[in-house]
Amino acid sequence: MTKQEPARWYAIQTRARNEKAIAERLQEQGLTTFLPLVSEIRRWSDRKKKVELPLFSCYVFVKMVVSDHQERMRVYRTNGVFGIVSMRGEAIPIPEEQIEALRTVVTQQVSCSAHPFLKVGQRVRIRGGSMDGVEGVLLSADGDRTLIISVDAIQRSLAVRVEGYDVEPL
Repeated sequence: MTKQEPARWYAIQTRARNEKAIAERLQEQGLTTFLPLVSEIRRWSDRKKKVELPLFSCYVFVKMVVSDHQERMRVYRTNGVFGIVSMRGEAIPIPEEQIEALRTVVTQQVSCSAHPFLKVGQRVRIRGGSMDGVEGVLLSADGDRTLIISVDAIQRSLAVRVEGYDVEPL
């Protein structure tokens, strides 16, 4: 008897501006999804409106057992899905800590934005406050302390200002 592997997070690449609908369709099929959204004020000639946009355009996160053929096929058959982010044919799992860091930042509604992916720099952890335990790479740009939280598999990052937070090196 073979032991079932645990469900892990994976990034799904999607058609642009279809992330919300795809996340909904995957949930309707019984899959756990996560789509980090950020609020933005959009201006038109006659009005302003607050809209919620995906933090990482063209990506939805799905928790699944990638070796389960049925689950994989549910993802691939979903209209607007291009595929699971992979390297050399192997789906790249995303560590639970990276998903939780994203979830913490978006639920705390701290001001954040997508940021160019970084692989170098000092990894730090926030100590105390609403973002206690969130880990990332610390940057100092123009005197502002910024924490970069990266999702390695999709090579996307978000930047959040950490002025006033206590950070410690890992």
